[in-house]
Amino acid sequence: MRLTVIVHAWALALVAAFVLAGCGGGDHSSSASPTTSAGVPSRTPGAVQKLGFPALATKNTTRVDGVDPTADAAGVALAVYPSAAAGTHPRAVVLAPSDSWQASIAASALMASPIGAPLLLSGHDRLPSATATALDALQPSGSSQAGGAQVIRIGDVPSPSGERAAAVTGRGPYALAAGVDRFLSAAQGRTSRDVVIASADAPAYAMPAAGWAAESGDSVLFVGHHGVPPATAQALRAHQHPSIYVLGPPSVISNSLLRQLRRFGTVKRVGATDPASNSVAFAIYRDPACPYAQPCAHVPGSFGWAMRSPGHGYVLLNASRPLDAAAAAALSGSGDYGPQLLVNAPSALPKPVLNFFLNYATPGYTQQGPTAAVYNHGWVIGDARAISVSVQAELDNLLQAVPASGSR
Repeated sequence: MRLTVIVHAWALALVAAFVLAGCGGGDHSSSASPTTSAGVPSRTPGAVQKLGFPALATKNTTRVDGVDPTADAAGVALAVYPSAAAGTHPRAVVLAPSDSWQASIAASALMASPIGAPLLLSGHDRLPSATATALDALQPSGSSQAGGAQVIRIGDVPSPSGERAAAVTGRGPYALAAGVDRFLSAAQGRTSRDVVIASADAPAYAMPAAGWAAESGDSVLFVGHHGVPPATAQALRAHQHPSIYVLGPPSVISNSLLRQLRRFGTVKRVGATDPASNSVAFAIYRDPACPYAQPCAHVPGSFGWAMRSPGHGYVLLNASRPLDAAAAAALSGSGDYGPQLLVNAPSALPKPVLNFFLNYATPGYTQQGPTAAVYNHGWVIGDARAISVSVQAELDNLLQAVPASGSR
C-alpha cells in the first residue's frame, strides 16, 4: 500500500504541473518544459487551500483538474508516463483532433498493446500550450509497431517539428475511425476479433468505449441514425465476421440498424436508457463465455469489463464532455485498469453509478484486518465545474475498505 500512495502522489504532482500549463496556443519547442514546484510553505497565506486538497486528491481518489479536455489529456498522459526516469517514457503519442470526439475516442485504442500510446489533443493550426509542454516532457522514443513513429497524427492536426510522425487520414469521423482501425490492425498483425459500434450522433453513450478500447485494443467504429456508413461497412468486412458489440439503447442505435450490422458479424447490444446507466451497463457486462466471478479483460475469448467485485480502478467523467473520455482513456489501459463511469450533472452522483459502487465496489475486510483487503482507486476527470468536490468526496467514501459484515 505504501508504494501505491507514493506513485499516486508523484502522478498528482505531474498532473498539477501540466494542467497549470494551460491550453492556450503555443508552438512546440524544447523551451516549453515544465517547472518543478518548490512546494507551499506553512507560513504562506492560504497554505492549506494552495495545497489543493481535497479537490486534487483524497485517500482513494485523484483528480485531473483540467478546465477542458485538452488540459485533461496532457495531465493524464504524464500521470501514465511520468517521463522523469529511464523506462517511464512512452514509445509513441497519439495526437488527436479536438474538434472530433468520434475520431479521438476511436484513437483511444492505440493505447493498447502493442503501441501503448497516450492521447493528446490539438486543433488544426498549432499545438495548444498544454499539449506542446506535455509532448516535450514525454519525449516518445518511437514505436517499431508504428513504423518508428513517435507521434501518430489523427486527421488534420499539426505535425510537431523534430518528431517522426505517422498519419491516419480520412474525411469525417467514420473514415477517421476506420483509418485508426486499419492502423491498429497493421500494428497488431491482425484485425481485432471484437468490434465496438457506437453512435456518431450521441456522444454521451459512446464515451465508455474509449476506456475499453485503450485496455483491450478492440476497434471502435461508428454508425449514424439511418444506416451503416460505407467506411464503417468496409472496416467491418476487413474483420471477417467479428463479434460486434453495439453500445447504447434502441433509442440511440435502432433495432433496424442492428439487423443491418448482422450482415457483417454476430451482434450483441450493451446499453441502458441514460448515459450514466449506459456506462454502468458496460462496466458490468461480460460476454456469456466469461464467468461473472472474475474481470474478463484479460481472459482469452472474452469481452467486457465484468466489474462485479472490488479491487479495481474507476474513471469518473462528465457526460457533457465527450472528449474527456478519449483524454482519460490511458488510465483505463494502465495502472488500475478500470471502466469509465458517467455523471449526468456535476453536483450529483447518479443513482445507477451510486448503486454500482454500493453493490460491486465497496471492499470489505475480515478478521485478518484491512491490510489484507483489496483496494480501489478513483480518477476524477475535469475541474469542479465538471465534477464537484462533493461528488469526489462521496466517491472517496464509497471506495473505502470497510469491515465485512460479521467480521468485527
